[in-house]
Amino acid sequence: MVDQNITPPNDNDEISLKELVLKIKEWYQFLLTKWKLIVLAGIIGGLIGFTYAFFQKPTYKAVLTFALEEDKGGGASGLGGLASQFGFDIGGSGGGGAFAGSNLIELMKSRLLVEKTLLNPIEINGKTISIAEYYIQINKMRDAWDENPAFKNIQFLPNADRASFTLQQDSILKDIFSAVTSPKSLTIGQKDIKVSITSIEVVSSNENFSKIFCENLAKETSEYYVEIKSKKARLNVEILQKQTDSIRAELNSAITGVASAADNVFNLNMAMNVKRSPGARRQVDVQANTAMLTSLVTNLEMSKMALRKETPLIEVIDKPIFPLEKEKVGKLKSLVLGGFLAGFLTVLYLVFSSLYKKLIA
Repeated sequence: MVDQNITPPNDNDEISLKELVLKIKEWYQFLLTKWKLIVLAGIIGGLIGFTYAFFQKPTYKAVLTFALEEDKGGGASGLGGLASQFGFDIGGSGGGGAFAGSNLIELMKSRLLVEKTLLNPIEINGKTISIAEYYIQINKMRDAWDENPAFKNIQFLPNADRASFTLQQDSILKDIFSAVTSPKSLTIGQKDIKVSITSIEVVSSNENFSKIFCENLAKETSEYYVEIKSKKARLNVEILQKQTDSIRAELNSAITGVASAADNVFNLNMAMNVKRSPGARRQVDVQANTAMLTSLVTNLEMSKMALRKETPLIEVIDKPIFPLEKEKVGKLKSLVLGGFLAGFLTVLYLVFSSLYKKLIA
């Protein structure tokens, strides 16, 4: 038997505008009956937001911008070709692969440079300490170490030997590294890929620390960058300088030997030529050493020119200046946002709770 109460399927299954309006009105009337709960949730949420903003410590942002300037035209190639004729290599590449493109930005966030920065000396209240030690002081990390004998006497001295650190020091330094390089604390990048100006932004709850860490990270990166880029040319200058000094010493010795031999044969019988042979040999040494010294001095000067070309320049454009930019969530904004969010979540809860009850009914 066919049930007469079954409604035949409608050709148009879509909800009509009238039905949608009625449904919205139905939900509106339902939520009106719960207005006290929604308002109470909004008040509580607003109070939570206001309390959070009231007790939240402000943060300070230090910004430093710099530009890299280096010789990219291969100007040392002519010098290198000339020096190669004498068997010397005065450099020409500088090893810049590690700094190509965005590698420099990642290098600045590396543990190597950040830890070297943290161990830099600074003067606080007339006392020289490391940046890591300053970070520990301003964040009161020692308060949690008092009951732990392994951490009680730990110190991070300025320019300390990193290889001599204990396991506890490694652990602490790693925690500090993670904190100061987190995305909310350290941002490094280029505002435009077409512009070779890089900015460093450091955010912390201590205004002085933000400025100190930002400037020292830039300084440490600059020194490391220059050292690596000019390493090959600098090594060649050092080698040529040692060879030049050695030949110059030999030449001076040979000149002294010639003079000594001349003194020994003074007023000697002209028939006794064998007595004159030591002086002749020393004269040959003088001539040979003079030729070698001339060549070495020429190559040394060319190597010094190449070193100057290979040494890049990091030009700081803007430094952080007190007072730094202060960032803090406004109390009114937190009050309104907290109240709105709490009220909205309460409405969602009521709607889905009502739908769930209808489904299981």
